[in-house]
Amino acid sequence: MTTPAKQAARSRRHYVTAGLASMMGTTIEWYDFFLYGTAAALVFNKIFFPAIDPISGTLAAFATYSVGFFARPLGGVVFGHFGDKVGRKSMLLITLFMMGIPTILIGLIPSYDSIGYWAAVLLVLMRFLQGVAVGGEWGGAILMAVEHAPEGKKGFFGSLPQTGVAPGLILSSLAMGAVAALPEADMLSWGWRIPFLASVVLLLVGWFIRAKVAESPDFERMRAQGDKVEVPALVVLRRYPREVLIVVGGRLAEVTWFYTVVTFSLAYATGTLGIPRATMLDATVWGATLALFTMPLCGVLGDRIGFKWIFMAGAAGILLFAPMFFSMLQTRDPATVTTAVAVAVGLVYAALYGPQGGLFSAQFPPEVRYSGISLAVQVSGAIGGGLAPLVATSLLAYGGGDPRYIVWYLSALGLVAIASAFFMHRPTRFALPAGARLEARP
Repeated sequence: MTTPAKQAARSRRHYVTAGLASMMGTTIEWYDFFLYGTAAALVFNKIFFPAIDPISGTLAAFATYSVGFFARPLGGVVFGHFGDKVGRKSMLLITLFMMGIPTILIGLIPSYDSIGYWAAVLLVLMRFLQGVAVGGEWGGAILMAVEHAPEGKKGFFGSLPQTGVAPGLILSSLAMGAVAALPEADMLSWGWRIPFLASVVLLLVGWFIRAKVAESPDFERMRAQGDKVEVPALVVLRRYPREVLIVVGGRLAEVTWFYTVVTFSLAYATGTLGIPRATMLDATVWGATLALFTMPLCGVLGDRIGFKWIFMAGAAGILLFAPMFFSMLQTRDPATVTTAVAVAVGLVYAALYGPQGGLFSAQFPPEVRYSGISLAVQVSGAIGGGLAPLVATSLLAYGGGDPRYIVWYLSALGLVAIASAFFMHRPTRFALPAGARLEARP
């Protein structure tokens, strides 16, 4: 006979395992995704697009980078559909392999000098598969953490997959920083490939961890009660268009801010301002290290005072800090540059990203939740993150090298995020009634 104490211990083990596995899984997948962004800013224009001038080559490299973002909504729809019908866990195992294998293959693509434009074609194809995988990954990782979590701790557990972004960014920055220290010729010929090929180790670790996680209790309840719908994405668009729009509006600022700071600024600082690559990569590591602690803190604060208020504070941070960020970069002083990136990633971004798991998942009912959050988040990711480096580069050129138009663009999105978050539902809107949660099955 199972005693209440044993049942509580088993339940606690399930939600702790789910939270940690979600965090470690997203660490691995974001390592792969960020690695591409760093390489696009530093080397891909020389490896795959050397036949065109440097500025056009950088834009071309960022364009292939954007392909991954535009593929995300497709991944969100496909994996959201099957995640709501088949289960959260199986989708997370599939997306892990869809992310890891293309990353390894990118490290094996011959250069332009070897096979011409076919190198760029293969690069775009691998990036597309990465985007589809990330589009399905985020929603499943969030739901496995939030739907396993006990009441009153959904913000904290929802922040754990978000926190996985920080170690993923740290690992990718350290990996590229290590090979960037090589002589230029070695870096461009073979050094850049090592971080991509090393992803095979992370892929195997991630599979081992995720295979041990139990299915979501909310999905088990739906399966037991027959609450599943035939085409979840259509139900989302028909019944919850308001929720989709406000999540898109809320997240645009966060994703644009992040990829402007982490990807565009890397190219801007090294190419325009002449800041050493090592300085920017080190600054990114410091910012991500700070976020490793501040993201869970923002999740806990979300549980205490409300997810939307923490999120709105982060959006206000964009309005206050965007002008200061670029001014601090322009000093070219390593300590000031590091402080700028640390605050941008570890404080402003953490306040936006940390509470998203609890906030966004509360906008949709369980039977369409995977599809709802995946569709809304990945559409905003395609618009904001996919276009962020391209828009920022274009605005910089339009301003004659002055980033003031980039600041205006980020500030406008910050205002949209504040307004969107204000109208989001409370966490209890679609919560399960007392006693409805079933014990998850391994």
